Amino acid sequence: LSKYKDSETRLVEVLESVCSKSDFECHRLLELSEELVESWWFHKQQEAPDLFQWLCSDSLKLCCPSGTFGPSCLPCPGGPEKPCGGYGQCEGEGTRGGSGRCDCQAGYGGEACGQCGLGYFEAERNASHLVCSACFGPCARCSGPEESNCLQCKKGWALHHLKCVDIDECGTERASCGANQFCVNTEGSYECRDCAKACLGCMGAGPGRCKKCSPGYQQVGSKCL
Repeated sequence: LSKYKDSETRLVEVLESVCSKSDFECHRLLELSEELVESWWFHKQQEAPDLFQWLCSDSLKLCCPSGTFGPSCLPCPGGPEKPCGGYGQCEGEGTRGGSGRCDCQAGYGGEACGQCGLGYFEAERNASHLVCSACFGPCARCSGPEESNCLQCKKGWALHHLKCVDIDECGTERASCGANQFCVNTEGSYECRDCAKACLGCMGAGPGRCKKCSPGYQQVGSKCL
């Protein structure tokens, strides 16, 4: 059994099972690396038991070990043992490319995803664990989950008596609508909607909110008809 384990017959069987039939890139790489694989099989596998590490990273220099990235296989933010703190994906991890920047999961932020992101707060933290929970609706920063825990509001809201109150942009200079549109306030923002066809400028919906009547229409009472 031990002879078969290290035999050329066994090597051929292993190579045939490495790539799926439709993975042409894998087969091509295997063909180009056949001599290296044979060298590892017969001479190197005792000192370098991880074929992937030896072939792809050390010999061909196409890959990087887990938790590292780039031409020099630099450690990802947070370290190779726990890249991005376990709360994100290191761009280019395991390859010779990428920037190494962390793409954090929802609720997490910072260079190594070690902080809570906008709209989240630290519900729990210890040496190895961080739980970020959502703030109350319109809160951008908070100390807890309740409405009264808001420290800063999201855009379109204002902090008033420990609560985030919607700003009516339509009553301020923040709103910018076209000449033949009117402003409608929404939660945290506003919308511009078209005036009625009878209107040449308007203050709201319908022919009764016109500033002037469009050509072909005339004012009848309070409406342009």
